[in-house]
Amino acid sequence: MEEKLDFSIDQLGPCKVQSPIQLSRQHGDFRANYVKDTSFVRYTVNVYRDEETDSTLDNTTLIQKAGPREMIYFNPAHVNAAICTCGGLCPGLNDVTRAIVRCLYYRYGVRRIRGFRFGFQGFFPESGFDTIELTPHLVDDIHKIGGSFLGTSRGGGDRVVDIADAIESLSINMLFVIGGDGSQRGALDIADELERRNLKVAVVGVPKTVDNDLLFLDRSFGFETAIQEAKKTVEAIHMEAHSQINGIGLVKLMGRESGFIATAAALASHETNFCLIPEVPFDLDGPNGFLTHLEHRIRDRHHAVVIVAEGAGQELLQKTGATDASGNTKLSDIGIYLRDKIETYFQAKGIHTNVKYVDPSYQIRSTVTSANDSIYCERLGNNAVHAAMAGKTKCVVGLIHDKFVYIPTRLVTIKRNKVDPEGALWRDALDATRQPILMVNNLEAAMAKIKEQMAEDDTKAKKRAEEYERRRAKK
Repeated sequence: MEEKLDFSIDQLGPCKVQSPIQLSRQHGDFRANYVKDTSFVRYTVNVYRDEETDSTLDNTTLIQKAGPREMIYFNPAHVNAAICTCGGLCPGLNDVTRAIVRCLYYRYGVRRIRGFRFGFQGFFPESGFDTIELTPHLVDDIHKIGGSFLGTSRGGGDRVVDIADAIESLSINMLFVIGGDGSQRGALDIADELERRNLKVAVVGVPKTVDNDLLFLDRSFGFETAIQEAKKTVEAIHMEAHSQINGIGLVKLMGRESGFIATAAALASHETNFCLIPEVPFDLDGPNGFLTHLEHRIRDRHHAVVIVAEGAGQELLQKTGATDASGNTKLSDIGIYLRDKIETYFQAKGIHTNVKYVDPSYQIRSTVTSANDSIYCERLGNNAVHAAMAGKTKCVVGLIHDKFVYIPTRLVTIKRNKVDPEGALWRDALDATRQPILMVNNLEAAMAKIKEQMAEDDTKAKKRAEEYERRRAKK
């Protein structure tokens, strides 16, 4: 996006309470230091010597660093905190929940922490789900299991008034929303409604999306675990394909609009021959279509491994016309479609093949985190607590340039992050698979389609950003 971004963080009010966390104001005393609101991370780190650069340091170029502040907004004795996990499952949900509870309890002395069950549905009286009183003893071992200890569900984030009513009736003044871009948009709407009611409630998000498609962030939690598990599946399917006569292994992975998991799995496995993602169009038939190239591979090496992201090739399938509870378009099954097309193609050619198809998506989503992801979740949860205790709101915590920062929720929800077909990541994936740059028969039409999709994404992002700015201006 060409327009300037505003990374300033909303604040409930001045911080007048001394933090109970005993840290240092100076270096050299073997104690960690407090983080000041004047500590930032540059948004743009790349420098081009042949271009005139803007050296201005302001809210358009600086992102506030995360961490414990010396002076905080909330008196811990008065805090009534709440946590909910929303959307689909993702490795690390329990790790983040555990970290938030333990940081609130042990570092700040907060004793009233409740968990809302099954996402935003837990806020509605008709759902009949009681909240859970969360203590370190209750959550100490939940990181050892997958899924969500609190339970999760899609949708409900649009019932802003009902959610705000529940928060107000329970005297909650701190809400942690662990969820993807749809959940965070809901959290932003909830925060706006609470502000309209003059309620001082900190709403802080921990962005969760296994697809790694949230804007600005280096990576989302659970992504590394997903790659680790996907790699195991690819290794197994490669062994199946390699052991058969003209074996073809087909693996469908998560990735509705962004192919990060498929791309990373192709790089990690070193055994993938074709990687199909939503950002790069492909033809099935024709002299430069996918099936022709797959045939060349089979004739040459007698086995092949194909990874396809769930959102790839949707233009080849019949649209479902349906949406899920989160408002996402329900995709047609590219995995089954591709499997059937491959079998039909080679049968028509009279070439014997043995096609094995695997969709490990739900197994991956529900697994326990890897060591590195678990560390990441712990630090995300801690920094989310530091933000809320300092009265920061309408923000999410994340990693940018390997630094933990606070980012306005309105920015990370403008649009989804996608694999750049001209970027280094996809370039390296092409080197790993050795597949053609584009498997299309009409290059001009394919390029036009890519540009059209990018323009559509930018238009949606611009409209969303303008709506957010209108809402801010009204205040």
